[in-house]
Amino acid sequence: MSPARLLASCLLCSATAAPVCATELAALPSRDSLLVLERTSRQLSRTKDPIWDLRLIAAGEQIQRFDAVTGRAHRQTADRHRTGTRAPLPIGRYSLGPIEPLGPGDPAELGPIWIGIEPLFPTGRGHLGIHLDPSANRNANSGTLGCVGLVHRDDMLLLAELIRRHQVTALVVNE
Repeated sequence: MSPARLLASCLLCSATAAPVCATELAALPSRDSLLVLERTSRQLSRTKDPIWDLRLIAAGEQIQRFDAVTGRAHRQTADRHRTGTRAPLPIGRYSLGPIEPLGPGDPAELGPIWIGIEPLFPTGRGHLGIHLDPSANRNANSGTLGCVGLVHRDDMLLLAELIRRHQVTALVVNE
């Protein structure tokens, strides 16, 4: 699939989570950068968590992709709009907050960096972010409570650098 078609297929209206029509897509500046999260058919070998693709798109081109998890393996079909369900992120558009380094006083399950995300549509979910999942494919803590968890530590550091470099301010979650 071409980057332009990929971008067209994954952009959503923030208010309704409905697909963006072609005229709206044409109005988007091609220089805009965003993250796109989509489910794949792959899964982690030991814990069976579904692997999601997190892609950075800049100027209509895919710059990088990362393996990620969202929610817990056994909660993938739970209500994505209710807090506490451990379900994947709801489909829709999110704004990215600042990249924040984490330290010894922060939960180890979040890894070294936190990037807050805010849904741009009505949902019962909150306190969401992008972080490392240090337990991915290792134990019962594999997966997240609903955030986006990158599977590899080096990927989290690279993602933070690419977000800064490309001035990424949005995340789009597709099914």
